[in-house]
Amino acid sequence: MEEILRLFPEIYRMNLQKKIARRWDKLQEIRLRLSQPIELVFDDATEWIVSLQPDRTISSYIINQLSGYSLYRLEDELRQGYITIQGGHRVGLAGKVNTVGGHVKAIQDITFLNIRIAKEKIGAAKNIMPYLYEKGYMNTLLVGPPQSGKTTMLRDIARTISEGWYLTPAKKVGVIDERSEIAACLHGIPQHRVGKRTDVLDACPKAEGMMMMIRSMSPEILIVDEIGSSEDVQALLEAINAGVHIICTIHGASLASLYKRPLILPILKQQIFQRFVILNAANRAAAVLDQHGKAIMPKSKVGYI
Repeated sequence: MEEILRLFPEIYRMNLQKKIARRWDKLQEIRLRLSQPIELVFDDATEWIVSLQPDRTISSYIINQLSGYSLYRLEDELRQGYITIQGGHRVGLAGKVNTVGGHVKAIQDITFLNIRIAKEKIGAAKNIMPYLYEKGYMNTLLVGPPQSGKTTMLRDIARTISEGWYLTPAKKVGVIDERSEIAACLHGIPQHRVGKRTDVLDACPKAEGMMMMIRSMSPEILIVDEIGSSEDVQALLEAINAGVHIICTIHGASLASLYKRPLILPILKQQIFQRFVILNAANRAAAVLDQHGKAIMPKSKVGYI
């Protein structure tokens, strides 16, 4: 909590601490919009602090805290629209976008900030791990709507595979963390527990990163978040043909909804994935399906972890 509160001037810090101290474990986001009350998003409710309506002075203060008074140092992060801070928390930024040649160069006049609270849930993948392993790990796709816990689940899968569980030995894991959300690296050091045999390519494009990781670190399992482009799909196929197992996530309400997406359809028809984990809005695995879309969870696999 301290790494979040330090971003604010004292009067804001005191008011925020009163509001979130006892509910820190349920806090998801702190959202700031200039001249609007601060919004607090909890697991079970949304609240506003009407007495705190940030202006440009407050916005500049927070940006200076984030950048150490050097926006140039954060040029790459500003271009992507978010900054990762100690503890793995992410601060999303919005405002006037400066473009060059049709590409985003930076965000200027930052007037909207979203502080997303990073929380590890060690053991989040405990119940599904027995379904992802059968004489070896299977290519797996985690499917769920936004904020359904896909990244949290993926992170714990990486940690579990990398450290080993029950009678399953630890494997070499490579994480391609394009958005710095899985490992949440700060200066290259993961802020989340991703396992003792895990290597991370931070802020690296997925398609390029998958082949880089295979060539440089020889992983047995590749962990990738949020596939969606044709380049991602091609890189997945190349990785699998290279003998590496893939576990990744994608936005979707169900397996059926993915068949309506032309970019994903080829790998679905080829049955590249042997397991589909369907997550619901309650951040739980609602179902585990095999490559034919047949439900295989729940079934008796007690005592694995």
